[in-house]
Amino acid sequence: MPVSDLSPAAQDYLKLIWSATEWSPTPVTVGVMAERLGVRPSTVSDGIKKLARQGLVAHAPYGSIELTDAGREHAVAMVRRHRLLETFLVDVLGYGWDEVHDEAEVLEHAVSDKLIGRLDRKLGHPTRDPHGDPIPTPDGKPHLPEGTQLSAAAAGGTVAITRISDADPQMLRYFTQLGLAPDTRLTVREHRPYADVTTIRLHGPDRDIDLGASASDAIWVVAV
Repeated sequence: MPVSDLSPAAQDYLKLIWSATEWSPTPVTVGVMAERLGVRPSTVSDGIKKLARQGLVAHAPYGSIELTDAGREHAVAMVRRHRLLETFLVDVLGYGWDEVHDEAEVLEHAVSDKLIGRLDRKLGHPTRDPHGDPIPTPDGKPHLPEGTQLSAAAAGGTVAITRISDADPQMLRYFTQLGLAPDTRLTVREHRPYADVTTIRLHGPDRDIDLGASASDAIWVVAV
């Protein structure tokens, strides 16, 4: 069964289950899904039961939700659609990176696999989207994400931003004003945990920036 045969709700659920654990080891639960989707837990619970009957997820009552092999295949296909669409909207249509998430959420349910393949070729087979999230390959193999949250990076080290969460468009606009984006290089000056502040030095031109906990948690970096 191709992923396009699933309902939009089922596609959303599978994509969320997969992406929720892409950058975090914490298993996803019905409560977490309900919060992220903005619906009641009972609604999510009913949806998960349907997916379980289709053999796409495994879920013990009150436990975490796991994708089956078939569920993972469909989830990765939806993640690929979403991230290629975001890349197309930014690189070709000139959208801002803070504008594309909701647009891609709508479009990903309507496009065909043929169109996604042509977008991929048009874009030169990108390996990550505008926020730095890895784009799975056409055969469904996800690129392994790299990096650690800026809030956990060792002080004194020089790092490059590898990914910025797209969960909050307003925060993305704030990062744009600061000059923070994937591939930006910076030095972690210090962490002040009791103040929930991380001080970084942005390279070229050099300047210090204080980031609060929510901002530094939204940025993933790798040592350079």
